[in-house]
Amino acid sequence: MPGKDGQIILDLSGVLAIDNAGTATLVGLWREARDRGAVLQLAGVSGAVLQKLNEFRVSSEVVAAPKPAGVWESLGGRSWHGLQGVGEFVVLAADVTVGAVLSVLRPRSLRWAALAQQMSLMGSQALGIVGLITFLIGLTLAFQSAYQLRQFGAAIYVATLTAISMVREMGPLITAILVAGRSGSSITSEVATMKVGEEIDALHVMGIPFVDYVAVPKLLAMVLAVPLLTILADGFGIMGGWVVGTVYLDIAPLPYLQKTIDSLVAKDLATGLIKSAVFAWGIALIGLYYGMGVRGGAQEVGRATTASVVSSIFFIIVADSLFSILFYVVLG
Repeated sequence: MPGKDGQIILDLSGVLAIDNAGTATLVGLWREARDRGAVLQLAGVSGAVLQKLNEFRVSSEVVAAPKPAGVWESLGGRSWHGLQGVGEFVVLAADVTVGAVLSVLRPRSLRWAALAQQMSLMGSQALGIVGLITFLIGLTLAFQSAYQLRQFGAAIYVATLTAISMVREMGPLITAILVAGRSGSSITSEVATMKVGEEIDALHVMGIPFVDYVAVPKLLAMVLAVPLLTILADGFGIMGGWVVGTVYLDIAPLPYLQKTIDSLVAKDLATGLIKSAVFAWGIALIGLYYGMGVRGGAQEVGRATTASVVSSIFFIIVADSLFSILFYVVLG
């Protein structure tokens, strides 16, 4: 860290021991600073390090360790880093979104093979887990609503409640959370591994844009696959409610399905699909952002993947809340 009047302060508070090579490095830094008219001072030196430095004149330049940042300084530093992160995310989101739009307008520039592969990974291969979970969610919704509605002789309305809940809320929400944990983490780990292995730098050297080659196929595949998964998830959830209605509530199969169809309108399906498309857009961009931000080795790849999933789920919950308020005010 810079000091006053040409002073350079080197904080060694995290160094517990030092060998001959480290000591030689400090001596070289001290001499280079002296030759350039600066003063190198060592702060936070432990006893073992000080004992080693006593063999050289560098020990005379030991000063007290700098005071740790206060509460307000720490808060300001975190806020500043947070704003920088938001700015970087906005730039990345703009670049990838514009690239995706241009690829749609110019289909020849799109890597169709990569798009098909990503859609298979994010869509068809995720259908099993999404279908199972949403079927169980629909089953649970029907059981919970039947517990109350049967008391009033209104068991048939289980079909209405389950269908609307799945199509407008639970279908898009559960699908997005599952995709964030399954495919969002995959995007982060893949891009982070490319970053650590310097594959992204190699693409730049070869003149291949990372956005067009890697990011755009992933974003388009996510935005296309998640709404399709949501439609299937809605069907599985309604099927779970149908099982409860016909087996537990003794409702005839056809009247249950007819009540389900009558209770749904076009705006219900549109609401769920709009939500799922926005969720997919956010999951893909968050995965790309955390993957591009990795610095270090394999351990950082794991940390970035975890942070990506947590941030994606947080984004999904917040966006879902805002959409619920918006649609309630606008659509009723």
